[in-house]
Amino acid sequence: MEMKSCAITGHRPSRFKWKYREDNAGCRRLKKRLQEQIIALYEQGVRYFWVGGTLGVDMWASEILLKLKQTVQYSDLELHLALPFTGYTDEWGQSSQRRMNAIIKDCSSFVIAGIADKAAEGYKKRNYYMVDHADYLLAVYDNNRSVRSGTGMTVNYARKRGLSIILIHPDTGSVCHLTKDC
Repeated sequence: MEMKSCAITGHRPSRFKWKYREDNAGCRRLKKRLQEQIIALYEQGVRYFWVGGTLGVDMWASEILLKLKQTVQYSDLELHLALPFTGYTDEWGQSSQRRMNAIIKDCSSFVIAGIADKAAEGYKKRNYYMVDHADYLLAVYDNNRSVRSGTGMTVNYARKRGLSIILIHPDTGSVCHLTKDC
């Protein structure tokens, strides 16, 4: 079986109604949907997952992947991080920095896609790098809202590249496959 890969993208906590409150029912539902879709992709042969290494969806998806990897059933999953630039976590709180350091320590590999003195460009390069190395894109994104964001640009780039795209709505948790039903 050919090994397939998926890039995962989504918003930072500030874009969600619950912000940084991960015990919120909406956040718990979103994490559950992420895990369900990761498992569904695994069942379709996806073993390599590219994640961007930032707060919010990136961190949650990374932690889900690492937890799944600890089980016998999903032990062949690989978490690969595409980081925007060196020092991008410097302004984060200590708890978030510790979480990300643990993810980096336990991931299969990481690359730094951009350079620190051009932060916006680093995030864009990181997003494009992930899409360029993926067969699928799993995005926490509202396709019906026209909000300028890195997640939106990543979804549009994945469309141009012809990836299969799965969207999880950030507020409702509904799932759709971009080419079919949304």
